Amino acid sequence: MSAPDLAEIYEFAIKLARTGGDMISASSSNRSANSSSTSADATKKNRVDLVTETDQAVEAFVKEQISKSYPDHSFIGEESYAAGEIATLTDAPTWICDPIDGTTNFVHGFDHVCISIGFAYKKKPVVGVIYNPFLNKLYSARSGHGAYLNEITRLPLTHPNPHPLPFLGDALIGVEWGSDRSKNVVEKKGRTFMRLAGDPKEIDGGVMAHSLRSIGSAALNYAYTAAGQLDLYWEIGCWEWDVAAGTIIAQEAGGKVYGRGGQPWQDEDIQKHYFFVVRAIGDTPEEKGSDAQDRIAKEFFKAAEEWDV
Repeated sequence: MSAPDLAEIYEFAIKLARTGGDMISASSSNRSANSSSTSADATKKNRVDLVTETDQAVEAFVKEQISKSYPDHSFIGEESYAAGEIATLTDAPTWICDPIDGTTNFVHGFDHVCISIGFAYKKKPVVGVIYNPFLNKLYSARSGHGAYLNEITRLPLTHPNPHPLPFLGDALIGVEWGSDRSKNVVEKKGRTFMRLAGDPKEIDGGVMAHSLRSIGSAALNYAYTAAGQLDLYWEIGCWEWDVAAGTIIAQEAGGKVYGRGGQPWQDEDIQKHYFFVVRAIGDTPEEKGSDAQDRIAKEFFKAAEEWDV
């Protein structure tokens, strides 16, 4: 099989995302008109891991369109996996889709919701599109061509001059509670959040970061980090469909992604459930931006507690 035409795939992914986003918007309007209960939806794992008919319909549409246009390509989707399909990422051209990232937000009418479509070749994400139809914000990238907001504005938003980040304490940090609410996980997250937010005068290891943000969408956390609106984002327990598009968007915006514990990113990390990303950081006379990203990662993991997934 010849190498895929990434320019063509990029345009196709954008069209898919916009159409899928229209489906999400239309469904949200119908839910509001019919006063759907937030407790009426099926669950995948537990009562906070929700799935709706819209998730399933959007993924079915995306999968069908890809099959028609690229019948030799592989497909990994959140709802397909939930229905029993095996999610194995190989060297083959592979589409990786989360039809609605932020389903709980969608159910509650909280407008941080998106469709996320990534494309990987030889196990590397090389095209990514994240579209929030409620805010009309589309984040996109293809390998070697930069990342953009709404196909026009280069990312990060301060491009070509990303801001420095002298200390972790100066950061706005993306975190999530996630769907695993077991005692062990909640306690470790709670202690991590306390150290990140807490005053070091009173909390051992306290960082007193500017603030923490939990918006309920891994894909949008990656997009906001790519844009430079979040300084970094950490989560354990996500899947490849949550982060594939965001990974290439962040990288093309000058961000740096890491594996477990802040280790250098390896291709196989896309399926290992440990994710950390730092925005582009500008060079200073004292420090290169890439070194600053590594420094921030080290500072962060002094405060963070991890667990096995």
